[in-house]
Parts: sequence; structure tokens; C-alpha cells
Amino acid sequence: MSAILAKSDATDDIILQVEGVTKMYPGTVALKDVNFDVRRGAVNVLVGENGAGKSTLMKIIAGAEQPGSGRLLLDGEPIELTSSSDALRHGIGIVFQELNLFPNLSIAENVFIAHEITRGRIDIDAGAQRRTVRELLKRLELDVSPDTLVEDLRIGQQQLVEIAKALAHDARILILDEPTSALSAAEVEVLFQVIADLKSQGVAIVYISHRLEELIRIGDYITVLRDGRITGNQPMDQVDVPWIVRQMVGRETKDFSRPIGHERGGEVLTVHDVSLPRKGTGLLVDHVSLSLHAGEIVGIYGLMGAGRSELFECVLGCHPHATGDVVLDGKPLNGKAIAKRVADGLALIPEDRKADALLPILSIGSNMTLSSLAGFARGFHILRQREQNAITRFIRDLAIKVADAYLPVSSLSGGNQQKVIIARALMTAPKVLLMDEPSRGIDVGAKADIFKVMRDLAVKGLGILFVTSDLEEVMALSDRILVMSNGRITAEFDAAGATQDALVAASAIGHRVDMHEAGQVAAA
Repeated sequence: MSAILAKSDATDDIILQVEGVTKMYPGTVALKDVNFDVRRGAVNVLVGENGAGKSTLMKIIAGAEQPGSGRLLLDGEPIELTSSSDALRHGIGIVFQELNLFPNLSIAENVFIAHEITRGRIDIDAGAQRRTVRELLKRLELDVSPDTLVEDLRIGQQQLVEIAKALAHDARILILDEPTSALSAAEVEVLFQVIADLKSQGVAIVYISHRLEELIRIGDYITVLRDGRITGNQPMDQVDVPWIVRQMVGRETKDFSRPIGHERGGEVLTVHDVSLPRKGTGLLVDHVSLSLHAGEIVGIYGLMGAGRSELFECVLGCHPHATGDVVLDGKPLNGKAIAKRVADGLALIPEDRKADALLPILSIGSNMTLSSLAGFARGFHILRQREQNAITRFIRDLAIKVADAYLPVSSLSGGNQQKVIIARALMTAPKVLLMDEPSRGIDVGAKADIFKVMRDLAVKGLGILFVTSDLEEVMALSDRILVMSNGRITAEFDAAGATQDALVAASAIGHRVDMHEAGQVAAA
């Protein structure tokens, strides 16, 4: 009890107050009379479904958006934030869910972009920047050179660079929007250590995540948003996961159950001995073979850097120098371009939707039909009504929260953007759907929608191969589970015989084991 009281006393100082904030966009109310307190030296958790208004509220606090009504108070004094730079001058930093990095610049250049260290305001002191960044990377336990190009980093490492950018400016309030969505378990632990260090220095952390167990572990206070309104606000030690889910979606649990009552069809995808060389020496994908049947959901479990995304890229034909054979529905795909493989029945949902899938300046509808325009064409003309009917149907079937399909796709929340990408893939009428971390950055309600779509598609005969680092998801959704480690398939499980311990054990082994051996390793 004394520890809890000490925690409450240490975090009772409110540094930022959001009072009665309302924000409207054409056709929708993003925030309605929102009150939100940010306490110094505490992790202030903000949670809600995609489209609940979390990102809008954070953009207002970070100066990227201005409220329609209401006000912000910093240290008890009203403030108006007209830009992100203005917010940074007041000590408010934000790490957005979607990375904002320049891939062709180094880590050091990215950290100090637009805030360079100069010598007499004449030239950039690159040496001082590298030294500062080297200390930040050491603090984040990221063992890379400050001169490393961002494009050469894994997505999890890029996320840590974003956090380093915020730390470089000594923010008093640090907003972390889904900071662990692309991090490995080890990188998550490092981040939590950094957060604990910042709390001890009095920094206020605003933490947004869809990983509810993670929020229970790290949070001090929790605020829940639903449809732009606050539905709950409590100290974290007074709530549990079912309470959070009820406030978010109005129901108790999430449904990941596997489909029943249908049989799988014939083999629709065969991957044989596929390898992808690494820059320098070694293999990113190391002689991988697998099969997928029509109507089957096969999950690939593994940690960041296991070669899962690279395997999907090889299947889709993104790496002409990859070796091995890929056969789709009896037709060899070797030598075929990506567009031809898509036309033959392959579709990919990439891990990084911003970099690899979305065209943010185009409308929601245009993003959905981009890969299937030929199906809406007559000669040189697009049949707009047919296209609009398809857009309307997929918006309904995937429960995409959208006021108008003509709005830019960048206006949607992360989870709804993910649904747009899935709709685009399904519009090509694929035989095999490759899904790379389909639930990344998606809340519990949106997950249930997408997983229901996956189950329904499997019942209709679609073969689904998906990658995830979430044990609960891979065990609940899969008919079969493959485990990858160091570019290799290290184990294969029937869903009924898999255990979480065995999957984790197999992901840490660099060679192939059977279910029995993986279980023995887990027990040991």
C-alpha cells in the first residue's frame, strides 16, 4: 500500500490540461468537449479504438492541429500552439505512429533535422551532432553508428531513432504514439527502461498503445476515448483489461476463434528452397520451403529480423536475385514480374503501410481501387458507378469508419488505413493473401473486424499466409503455425498441438526442430 501511495504522490502534479476541446472536420466530429490531464513524472495512457480521436488530440497537444473550441493550459497558464516547432519550444515532443524520417540521411542528420548544432551560426557542427547521437543511441541500447543511413535500419530500429529525435530536445512532455508496434521484445524492454528514467527526471509521458497488457504494466493513469468523447479516466492501479475493453468498445472480450465447418482444398501455394542473399555475406532467407492450401490460414511466428517480411517479398517477386521456386495454383511464378504475379492471384498486405502501400494524396476510394482499375474499365474509360459500388461494398464489409470516400486516405486513423489496404488487395480477387503483421497499430475492435474477414475469406476458399509476432493471434487464428528464426523455418505446429512456450523456444533456435523437441526446449 505504501508503494502505491508514494506513486500517487509523485505523479499528482498536472503539467498540462486540455479543457473542453472540440475539433470538427468536414462530415465528422473528431473530438467533443474533451478534458485530459497530463501529470508530471507519470505515464499518462490514452487508449481508444481507431477513429476514436486519439491522434487528433495528440496533434492538438503537439501543435500540429488547432482546436475548434476549448483551450490548453501549461503549468496553469493558457497557451496557443500554432505549430509543432512552437510546441517543441514549450517542451512538448511527439513520436508519431507513422515514422517521419529521411531514409537517405544518416541517423545523426535525422535526429537534428531543422535543429542542427552550428558553429557560430555559420556551418553545421557534424562532429558535435554525432557525439550527441552516439550517447542517445547508447542510452537506447541501439548498437549502430550515428552515420548509418536510416534506410539501412530495420523498422524497429527506425522507431528508436524517432524516440532519439524527441530525447535530443529535452522534452518536458513526451508523446509516444504506438511506440512498440514495430519493436521486438528486447527493444520494448529497452524502451520501458528509458521511460522509467525519464519519469524519474520528471518528464510527463503520454503513451498511446493498443497492447492492453502493456498499458497495465507501464501506465500510471489511463484515459479512454470513444467516438471523440472521454468514457473513462482512472488511476491505472484501479482498472484491469476487461474494464479498458468495456470503455473502448462497449463489450467484454475479443473474438479470435478459428473458423469451423469447412475443409481445406488443394495446395494453392508452394514455396521450395527459396533463399535471399544478405548484403555482404549470409542469407536473409535461408532455403525456406512451405505449402499453403486453399481455405487454410497459416501463421508465421517470429521476431523482428527473422526474415519473415523478406520471405513475402521473395514470393511476390520483389528480389530478382532471390533463388528457389514459387508455384501458385500449379503455375510456376519464377521470372514473372510483380504485376504479373498479382494478376495470377497473389496479394500482399505490407508491414509498413505508409512507406509501402498508401498514396496519401489520393482519396480513400482511389487507394482502394488502385490495383484493380482494369476491372472497372471499358476501353479507355473507367465506369465510375461500378467503381463506386465496389468501394461502397468494401467500406461496408470491412466496417471502415469514413465520412466520405473522396476524402484523402491520410485523413483516416491507422486502423482504417489498414482496412483500405486490405480492401485493395481483395479487389484483385486473389487466390493467396500474404499479410505481414496485419494487426500492427490496430485496436481491439478493428482487430476483431479484420480477423473475422480473414476467417470468412478462408471459408470461401482463399489461402491466407500471415506473419505476426503476437503469440495470442498466431495461436488463435492459424490452422498451422510455422516458426522462423535467422531466415529459416525452425518448426511447424498443428494449431491444436502448439503452446506459447514451444513457439518462443522454436523462435530462439537457429535450426529445424519438431514439435516434440521444441516442447522439450521450452520445458528446459
